[in-house]
Amino acid sequence: MKKNRRTFIKNLGLAGAASAIAPMSFAAEMPIQEYLQRKHSGNTEKTLRIALIGAGGMGTADTKTALEHPNIELLAVCDLYDGRLEDARKRWGDHLFLTKKYEDILKRKDIDAVIVGTPDHWHKKISVDALNAGKNVYCEKPMVHSIDEGKEVINAWKKSGKIMMVGSQGLSSLGNEKAKELLAEGAIGDINYAEGFWARNSPLGAWQYPIPDDASPQTVDWERFIEPTTKRPFDALRFFRWRNYLDYGTGMAGDLFVHLFSSLHFITNSMGPTKIAAMGGLRYWKDGREVPDVLLGMFDYPETEAHKPFNLSLRCNFIDGTSGSTYLKIVGNKGSMNVEWDRVTLKRNENVPSDDPFFAEKGKEFSEKRDRKKMLPPLETVYTAQDGYKGAHYDHFANFFNAIRNNGSVVEDPQFAFRAAAPALLCNQSYFQDKFIKWDPREMKLS
Repeated sequence: MKKNRRTFIKNLGLAGAASAIAPMSFAAEMPIQEYLQRKHSGNTEKTLRIALIGAGGMGTADTKTALEHPNIELLAVCDLYDGRLEDARKRWGDHLFLTKKYEDILKRKDIDAVIVGTPDHWHKKISVDALNAGKNVYCEKPMVHSIDEGKEVINAWKKSGKIMMVGSQGLSSLGNEKAKELLAEGAIGDINYAEGFWARNSPLGAWQYPIPDDASPQTVDWERFIEPTTKRPFDALRFFRWRNYLDYGTGMAGDLFVHLFSSLHFITNSMGPTKIAAMGGLRYWKDGREVPDVLLGMFDYPETEAHKPFNLSLRCNFIDGTSGSTYLKIVGNKGSMNVEWDRVTLKRNENVPSDDPFFAEKGKEFSEKRDRKKMLPPLETVYTAQDGYKGAHYDHFANFFNAIRNNGSVVEDPQFAFRAAAPALLCNQSYFQDKFIKWDPREMKLS
């Protein structure tokens, strides 16, 4: 660990080194500020032609971000609601091929990649069909609707030889990358605990999405929507507010916990927890939904070659009177990190003398002067993205497109994505069955 601490102190850079020789009162009162930066590289000359399958809120946001990249063309859009197809035409042009049958898109030879932005219950089927059709796939999180589907997607991906990226976009953030670097350098010592919190306090944030006035069996292909699930009469609430229902969504855990799992696993190189427990309740949104609006999860991570054993707690609240907050905090025996997508706040739990050789040598010179104060590192360092940072969502797509063009790899392939999705989905199982769930993250199966 001494080697790691030396590396950490050296890598603080000029600002960090300056703080280490500043008076202690200054270091305590003035957190050191450093700036994170992103430089994109790689071949972007080859034009990639994409299609969107599922043109709701997240699918549309994904496509807008994808089109910010050079030499990306949108050729087709699929959705089961007429209004979204018309919105796509108005937004992106009359040239678009519009359809309610995603298979029509997969048959086209001129499409290199598809964005799957459908409700969760269609992720597996469409992703597997797209891979089998020779398309590269960007699928929104969680990758699957149930843990039984994970291995099928992984096998289809491996067999296809295509690129598949899952859309926990925060994974590609500057904040995550800095946190991973700091942890590896020993900045907080050995991890022993982590916690994440995702809170909201608005109707839309609680999945109360608006219902269009023209919603009807004539404008919505309801039979196709429910095809993989329970047969029932047309219900506009279920179609447009699908996250509230277990047939189509995966609750708070599948929507939000999965982001936190993805970031944590990336930062720590973890494969996942071995024990999972959840509790919560429906405290406010008494609107017929089948999933809780407050959810707490507890997870046990075993010791591995990558990290010491630690525990994780996750919380989600859809009626947070403080207006909501989101964070991932990682705690070690020497400090902690608050990790955001564009910022990392590193806090040392105490000021300990530096073991950097430079400072050790200087200390030796004054060893006879007992009243000489030692030089100490700062208690807090804040790393912030530079102005002009385009964000994690942009960088996630940059990784995807670079991998396609250069036969590379992505940060969130199906295997990584399933290891993040599984404990989130098992939260639901624990909650509804009122029991602990044991999971084998290496083999990706119940144990």
